Amino acid sequence: MKALVKAKPEPGLWMEHRPVPEIGPEDVLIRIRKTGICGTDIHIWNWDDWAARTVPVPLVTGHEFAGEIVDMGRNVEDLTIGQRVSGEGHLIGKQSRQSRAGKFHLDPATRGIGVNEPGAFAEYLRLPAFNVVPLPDAIDDEIGAILDPLGNAVHTALSFDLVGEDVLITGAGPIGIMAAAVARHVGARHIVITDLNADRLALARRVVKDVEAIDPRERDLGEVIRDLGMKQGFDVGLEMSGSQAALDQMVEALVMGGRIALLGIPPGKSPVDWSRIVFKAITLKGVYGREIFETWYKMIAMLENGLDVREVITHRFKVDDFREGFETMRAGSSGKIVLDWT
Repeated sequence: MKALVKAKPEPGLWMEHRPVPEIGPEDVLIRIRKTGICGTDIHIWNWDDWAARTVPVPLVTGHEFAGEIVDMGRNVEDLTIGQRVSGEGHLIGKQSRQSRAGKFHLDPATRGIGVNEPGAFAEYLRLPAFNVVPLPDAIDDEIGAILDPLGNAVHTALSFDLVGEDVLITGAGPIGIMAAAVARHVGARHIVITDLNADRLALARRVVKDVEAIDPRERDLGEVIRDLGMKQGFDVGLEMSGSQAALDQMVEALVMGGRIALLGIPPGKSPVDWSRIVFKAITLKGVYGREIFETWYKMIAMLENGLDVREVITHRFKVDDFREGFETMRAGSSGKIVLDWT
């Protein structure tokens, strides 16, 4: 089979021929149709310090996918050959306190497909049946291929009650934009998203109805709060950028007792003014991946009932043109990029 492989400890990925994976009694074999390029894949392409510490070489990469089941292990139940699926890319252990309590997304033994284990940038993927998520007819392969990052957005956005709340999102990358779409779908009042990239702010305005998309260098958040008629500030913050400056701005723009969910990862250690967080009685929640499987249930239900994130996909490439896809994403102005394996 064709596969995109991190074949050498240096920048780039390489198209290689690899054996079709052999499945065990609890696994399924998935024929990949579409895959999404993730920011994690860019780190692996660039071979930065995190990738060099984390990714074994050689490795088939990729973890955002949609496809169909073409083979199943003898112990697999409730799935069928030919069924369209996506799947949870976090492979959990079964022995930790968290897993035994059903809090699978908190399992410390988690390993990721395409990061620690062979991934989905290939014609075929072996996946434990436990991780498989069937796709309803209402969700096509293209959307199915971006359920992983949409799940990050849903997990972050639904960390706190958003109904009637004023929400500040820092970072207008694809996940931040999808989080804004989720906030709008579930009934937030005012939604403001900030970024320094004009192209991504424009994309946010296209994807999300009535969002205020601003560059904080050009428009002060205090002015935005006044213009929108908010008496104190934002109720909820969703930090998606990994920028310390953005987090500092968010803390100042929140009401007393405000709540912040953090998905963005800073590039290194950051100086935090904890006194401001303490004296404003702010709640912080770190978000990692998706709640397995509650996030999947909620996002599929929302997609079946009007949540529309398709416009966050800005580029589509045949897999043989993967280099162009990666270079487009590395340029920093695209939304989601989908590779077609059919």
